[in-house]
Amino acid sequence: MLTDLEIARAAHLDSIDAVAARAGIVPEELEHYGSTVAKVSLDIRERLAEAPKAHYVAVTAVTPTPLGEGKTTTAVGLAQGMEKLGKRSMLTLRQPSMGPTFGIKGGAAGGGYSQVLPMEKLNLHLTGDFHAIGAAHNLLAAMIDNHIFQGNELDIEPSSIMWRRVVDMNDRALRNIIVGLGGRLDGVPRQSGFDITSASEVGVILSLATSRKDLRERLGRIVIGLSKSGEQVTAEQIGAAGAMAVLLDDALRPNLLQTTENTPVLIHTGPFGNIATGNSSVVADQVGLKCADYVITESGFGSDMGFERLVNLKCRVSGLTPSAAVIVVTIRALKSHSGRFTVVAGKPLPEEMLADDPQAVLDGADNLRAHIRIVKGFGVEPVVAVNVFPTDHEDEIAVVQKVAEEEGARSAVSTHVVNGGEGAKELAAAVIEACENNTNELKPSYNLSDSITEKIEAVATKVYGAAAVTYDPPAKAQIARFEKLGYSGLPVIIAKTQLSLSSDAKLKGAPTGWTLPIRDLRLAAGAGYIYAIAGDIRTMPGLSKHPAAERIDIDENGEITGLF
Repeated sequence: MLTDLEIARAAHLDSIDAVAARAGIVPEELEHYGSTVAKVSLDIRERLAEAPKAHYVAVTAVTPTPLGEGKTTTAVGLAQGMEKLGKRSMLTLRQPSMGPTFGIKGGAAGGGYSQVLPMEKLNLHLTGDFHAIGAAHNLLAAMIDNHIFQGNELDIEPSSIMWRRVVDMNDRALRNIIVGLGGRLDGVPRQSGFDITSASEVGVILSLATSRKDLRERLGRIVIGLSKSGEQVTAEQIGAAGAMAVLLDDALRPNLLQTTENTPVLIHTGPFGNIATGNSSVVADQVGLKCADYVITESGFGSDMGFERLVNLKCRVSGLTPSAAVIVVTIRALKSHSGRFTVVAGKPLPEEMLADDPQAVLDGADNLRAHIRIVKGFGVEPVVAVNVFPTDHEDEIAVVQKVAEEEGARSAVSTHVVNGGEGAKELAAAVIEACENNTNELKPSYNLSDSITEKIEAVATKVYGAAAVTYDPPAKAQIARFEKLGYSGLPVIIAKTQLSLSSDAKLKGAPTGWTLPIRDLRLAAGAGYIYAIAGDIRTMPGLSKHPAAERIDIDENGEITGLF
């Protein structure tokens, strides 16, 4: 089989006008970025207001190995498979962050014959949305420090400032810094730090905003810290929100690309699934729902992460209910959850892991069972997609399908990586059947009227399977502060490891009897949620000893190598 890069370069790309036309998007609603990428006007929502609404399909997964289990590839293959069955499909996906692109993963545009193209643009700058998010975020940071330097009229307590800077790169050296060093004209010294852009509240705001007005209002509500009297200080008070909205105006529109089989794809926003909301934008879904029979979106990591945030946060904003949820599973993931094998990013799988061993698959199957129950617990019909690798064995695949059947879930084998849409027809047929027969009634984990601790504990026990939750003193203090400031009615997400249902990456399968430790809470008032930090999760990743950047290069003809 050809490499991903070779397949991408050999694929025929339709003009973006032709891709748009098949989705019912007219030329006046496009702003071109070359011949294969365009931004789509949000005005299409009004023009097609009376169009039938598509089925909404969410793609999630079991708890992944560090290598990932192919959610994006499966989402692409499913969309292509839908087209093979005569259904109009539209993908709505996140843009890859350049941090992981140059870190561990390399490119994140799908794989094999189920990729999003042009993959070089997708994995790098695309239309500049990430840069706009970083610029808007850092403008606010600069204006905060300038406000303090210029006399601090709002009487901001420097130690309370929670607005750090961001950069779209893994850089552990920037996690904790001192700003304002130097002479008197260089600012007021204080401790701060950097997060990765995918963790920025501005990026989440962009993903949840439904209009320019909504975007502008959310930016104004950002809380950057407290005054010395304990009052919240917002981006509106700093005077930054208007300029931030200007920087994000173009970025509010989703980007139209295509798959290796020319299926339309809307790429928009890129919040991480372990430390942010992990979903593409609400507006991309709204546009897609008017342009297709099936809109397929993907959430970050397992159903305990991105899918939980889709239900408890994104769907509360969009008002949408998924018709079905695809749970991507691989043989290697379930073997990993048996506890008998160790998977390390950047290294080949252990030889013994590739041997035919259905018992190892069965030993790790509790993780799949847990994710089926999570999806069902949210009131959504699950379809288990076995993402097949060439090293998988038929009797191992049969174990997965038997487990799915025992849990009352449909299942399908998919070979989209090797065969494109043709290899995903079985999966597409299962998803269509689930959508057409669904009686889904969305069941969030908690009511918005619940207390902050009740919301955290609902997610911990109902979704993760924890026995209890503990709170460090800083977390208790933040809960009391947020309740006093009137934010107890916001949804809550929990930043934790993606490598386990628990907060301990070493606990595989479906652990029970464990306690979720909450060490801190942070407020994302503009995005409209509180996030609790569990364990030692980092909002700024670091690079490995041999990051993917070492393999990425460009030749004199402009051909990029090493992204896959």
